[in-house]
Amino acid sequence: MKPPKLEDLDLSVRVESEEVYDARRKELQLELLHMQTALRDDPRFPVVMVFEGMDAAGKGGAIRRLTGRLDPRGTRVHAIGPPDAVEARHHYLWRFWQRMPARGGIAVFDRSWYGRVLVERVEKLCPKEAWKRAYEEIVAFEGALAAGGAVLAKFWLHVSKKEQLRRFRERQRDPFKEYKITPEDWRNRRKWDAYVKAAGAMFRKTHTKAAPWTLVSGEDKRHARLAVLETVVRGLRAALRRS
Repeated sequence: MKPPKLEDLDLSVRVESEEVYDARRKELQLELLHMQTALRDDPRFPVVMVFEGMDAAGKGGAIRRLTGRLDPRGTRVHAIGPPDAVEARHHYLWRFWQRMPARGGIAVFDRSWYGRVLVERVEKLCPKEAWKRAYEEIVAFEGALAAGGAVLAKFWLHVSKKEQLRRFRERQRDPFKEYKITPEDWRNRRKWDAYVKAAGAMFRKTHTKAAPWTLVSGEDKRHARLAVLETVVRGLRAALRRS
């Protein structure tokens, strides 16, 4: 499969109005809820969704709109940070195996196993041979999930460097958002080009038929949220027809 490229992503796309956005969002959320109910009553396969992307690209907002109307009993959102002391003693994929949903369940990963070839690569938190080896390990991991029946969706949300700066400053000014901005975000911003290079390699080496990447412009948050919902709904429609 031909992998997507960041340079081909159109950051100019917009949703024309709040009214159009609200109507389409509710339509998609309702259809997604109906599909979740169908999976609850007939648990044919698990659903795994991965969210990666630049800081402040809108991952959290997209995840909230994706899961906000779902039954929380069948949905788990995993916010992934550094491994704890127990997790660090295992292979880096071990902690993700523990979080995989049963058939009929939905797991959403806010950051994921791709940290090995993104932040760990860029920040030199693991040896070069380890992150280079990780591409094949990840493809095998996702292939095993798909072979077991899982439906996988992987999203990279992207924004321009200018828009990221605007959002960083907005977070600093807003007392309800300032918790979102950390010294690590500013440090990552200084390594923008390195992260873009790492993401490009990641798309080339881990974009497969079983687990394709979907690149989403986060420049307009409403567009990003609808694009994620539409991709998930379309994928689950197809999976339900096949199963």
